Amino acid sequence: FAMENETEVSEFILLGLTDLQELQGFLFAFFLLLYMASVLGNGAIVVVVMAEYQLHTPMYFFLGNLSCLDIFYSTVTAPKMLAGFLSGQQAISFASCLAQLHFFHFLGSSEAILLAVMAYDRYVAICNPLRYRLVMNPQACLLLATATWSSGFLHALMHTVMTSRLHFCGPNHVPHFFCDIKPLLSLACGNTHLNLSLLNIVTGGIVIGPFILTLLSYLYITSFLFLKVQSWAGRRKAFSTLSSHLTVVTLFYVPVLSNYVPRSVGGSAEREMAVTLMYTIVTPTLNPLIYTLRNEEVKSALRKALRRTLLPGKK
Repeated sequence: FAMENETEVSEFILLGLTDLQELQGFLFAFFLLLYMASVLGNGAIVVVVMAEYQLHTPMYFFLGNLSCLDIFYSTVTAPKMLAGFLSGQQAISFASCLAQLHFFHFLGSSEAILLAVMAYDRYVAICNPLRYRLVMNPQACLLLATATWSSGFLHALMHTVMTSRLHFCGPNHVPHFFCDIKPLLSLACGNTHLNLSLLNIVTGGIVIGPFILTLLSYLYITSFLFLKVQSWAGRRKAFSTLSSHLTVVTLFYVPVLSNYVPRSVGGSAEREMAVTLMYTIVTPTLNPLIYTLRNEEVKSALRKALRRTLLPGKK
């Protein structure tokens, strides 16, 4: 590759979801509603978890973290995508593109790790209830949360630095609605073998590792409930908290696994975009619903908070 003749690309053009003009208005309204529902729903959970003393437990501390991640995660991609529906193809500077890539992978990998931490929390609560307060003390929870966010940040930083070192000499049309690694690698001039290997090995590992840990936690909890817990009421209570978490885990991991493990460049751009939409926009919108509809404590806390807001004089 003759580097002297290469002109560096200073901005990219995001091609977006579709170039069909007649669909743009409908898609704008649809995704705006989903995005607003995600921000309001997750925001409500964060506020209630902070405000209600009865929810000051490890389980809800991690749920608050998940809701924060979901708000930021959908905000990384949704506003730019919504602007694209209104104005057609979107120009994005090289620096903004890298920032979007960084935060997308930072928040996504943090969420993958956090779901495993939440599974561990349920494992201790159900299989070791007497030691639960000791094991999941406030310092341990804070440490687990900090480790989750930090490892997500460092994982994203690796991809951001590696992508920033690539040469882009044109074309600059990104076949996606935001700057993700794979669409960018397909535009790079030069060898992207190392970037692809890191994407497969490290990102694959960050997705598969927590997924396996989560799965093992659930298998252990399920066998524990059937072998050790005699009362149906006890089992039902345990399964009701597990089922909501398991639904969230499935909604997040299944599309992510199908996108990042490990077939890397290949697969149609349309399919990849549809799958990405699932875990960046749809799942963050559904998470608050799943946790509130299945969870009596969150529902009663929400009702109390609403009563206090709407009827300040009454308890």
